[in-house]
Amino acid sequence: MGIATAPSGTTSESDWTVPGRAHWLRVARETADDLATDAVAREQAGKAPFDEVSRLREAGLLTLLIPAELGGGGTDWPTAYAVVREIAAADGAIGQLLGCHYFLSWSARFFTEPALADRVAWQSAAEQWCWGGGFARQEPLLTLTKTADGHVLDGRQSYATGVLVADRLAVRAVRADTGEPLAVVVDSVRHGVGIDGDADTFGQRLAAGGSVEFDAVQVAADDILGSLSADEDTLSPLAALASPVGRLLSVQLLLGMAEGVLAETREYSRAGHSPWHPAWPVGSPQDPHVLTAYGELTVLTRAASALADQALEAVHGGLALGEDLTYDEYAEISVLVAMAEAAASRAAQESTARALDILGARSASSRLGFDRFWRNARTHTLYEPVTHRLRDVGDYFLNGAHPPFVLPV
Repeated sequence: MGIATAPSGTTSESDWTVPGRAHWLRVARETADDLATDAVAREQAGKAPFDEVSRLREAGLLTLLIPAELGGGGTDWPTAYAVVREIAAADGAIGQLLGCHYFLSWSARFFTEPALADRVAWQSAAEQWCWGGGFARQEPLLTLTKTADGHVLDGRQSYATGVLVADRLAVRAVRADTGEPLAVVVDSVRHGVGIDGDADTFGQRLAAGGSVEFDAVQVAADDILGSLSADEDTLSPLAALASPVGRLLSVQLLLGMAEGVLAETREYSRAGHSPWHPAWPVGSPQDPHVLTAYGELTVLTRAASALADQALEAVHGGLALGEDLTYDEYAEISVLVAMAEAAASRAAQESTARALDILGARSASSRLGFDRFWRNARTHTLYEPVTHRLRDVGDYFLNGAHPPFVLPV
């Protein structure tokens, strides 16, 4: 069965109230505070995050990006980015899960016609779907084969975020006859779908990652969202914008982790003692080593944040242009996001590693759980390395080359 048909009647604007950005940031902070209270215990238990998804759902955060007239929160991408960053500061894995959900649940807006995108959004809001999966290219490929009744999907998608708790899986598949890559949405309980929690990563353990086996899974026409081809004859600049939009979520996630570990380390430092001078309280003006370390990490994180703000403004502007966006404008936006990725990756890795040095041997205590910040950040940066993004920045700077259309893992 494909996407259900949305109600034919339209809702007048007076029939709903759209909460503003301040409301959603307050909800995000409250949810983050709730997640922070048992973050260490949950991370160490490593259970599939059904409870955490319920917390997000009850707070209204799963439908935040869906237009109000379709039953959602009616807010914009800048607000969604801020929410992901707030959640990631408390729990990096749940921040990744939420960011992946936002990108995949919004993907129909990039790749398909508005009427189908509205139907997807309406049903997602009505049934409070949580989305998982991913559109990044991988080997071997998932294949979509045309049949008399529609299409069937076959293959195995390796590690993908959210699949253990997802109501809908959004995946990349290639047509068996033409090789064209397509965005496909699949009900996670449909016959032939097998989900395996085989990720077993040392970090981001609550991001609900795993593998999915598709064995002759029936796919209706409305389940095919559109083409993922990187060919500029097929890919419009607006559809290409899906790449920097998705990758900017990774930036916010990493910045949230960096800010989260610094905030938590600061609180512990104020109650602890210096590893260099046991007689001095950590964080005291008497301890130049601690002050210098905090100063360096604060500057590094704030600088990455400023670059992320520039990238966010560019992405938001590109979305506002819509079909008027040009490839040159897309290229500039993509390069800005790539620069922000590099800066955020460094800030997260430096902050989460050096925070352990600031606290000294006490940070090795599993009871305190400071290691989870480093493990989460390092795991994410292994799946989303910035080496290629730096090459894209250099190629654009030196040769004016447009960055390739690369969707986030």
